[in-house]
Amino acid sequence: MLPKVFIDGEAGTTGLQIADRLRIRKDLELISIHPDKRKDVDERARLMNMADAVIMCLPDDAARLGVSLVTSQNTVIIDASSAHRTAAGWTYGFPEMDKTQRAALRASRRISNPGCYPTGMIGLVRPLTGAGLLPVSWPVAVNAVSGYSGGGKAMIAEFEEGGTADNYRIYGLTQKHKHVPEMKRYGRLDHAPMFMPSVGRFAQGMLVEIALPLWALPGKPTRADVQAVLAKAYQGEAFVKVPSLADCDALKGLEPEACNGTNRLELYVFGSDEEVRLVARLDNLGKGASGAAVQNLNIALGLDEDAGLVA
Repeated sequence: MLPKVFIDGEAGTTGLQIADRLRIRKDLELISIHPDKRKDVDERARLMNMADAVIMCLPDDAARLGVSLVTSQNTVIIDASSAHRTAAGWTYGFPEMDKTQRAALRASRRISNPGCYPTGMIGLVRPLTGAGLLPVSWPVAVNAVSGYSGGGKAMIAEFEEGGTADNYRIYGLTQKHKHVPEMKRYGRLDHAPMFMPSVGRFAQGMLVEIALPLWALPGKPTRADVQAVLAKAYQGEAFVKVPSLADCDALKGLEPEACNGTNRLELYVFGSDEEVRLVARLDNLGKGASGAAVQNLNIALGLDEDAGLVA
């Protein structure tokens, strides 16, 4: 019997992309709620408790309510919201983050999908703090830009239906962004990073940047040292790529949409031995959302990890 998967919030931006990835699969069964019953709590609960896995694609409060409806001890929940990313009892769904993370995901029944920006930031920072190259007390600043699809239906409508003439917009000006706690925890930092997000006039794609003045770091690491730590951390990974310094030097620029439609995360080390500009590139709706959810689903259900995904 094929494992059954239910998407709670299938009509949303992330839910639709997950459904597209799962609907063509032959190794699982996607079960859906009738459109007329999407707000029927009893019907949602029935479907969730008959499923082997539920993927929550809902706002935070609705996701917390959805989790409370699952009484089956055998149902795996993958929450794509930010409601449980630092919550006790939940496993963080970034398989490549640590060598033990896949085993933790296979054993878990509660998996929290990472945020899109944190995926890039943690991908860059965690290996460096883990290796002792970057002090955990370092005042990290994260500058990032995303396609407008990251803002959900309201922002998509704003940009696509003439609600704004903005080509580029910074936001999160209160420094209270919901992604910061997971960046701090899983980046292994003592202090919350300063996060400076922005949105551009393109639908999908993302760049996440961190500047490191190597001359100020203890041990005075070189640019090659930084690249080597990242390359070692992700050696053999199908979805995380660390270009060589030569490949980085051959680039004249980096545009945010090149990973769209994939589950790929690219980690670049630009600059010199005095200072480096770390850049992560990913699809905010791929490795930053729906692709990550499918990858976590595959691991949790014991399926091929790359099933339904493009590297």
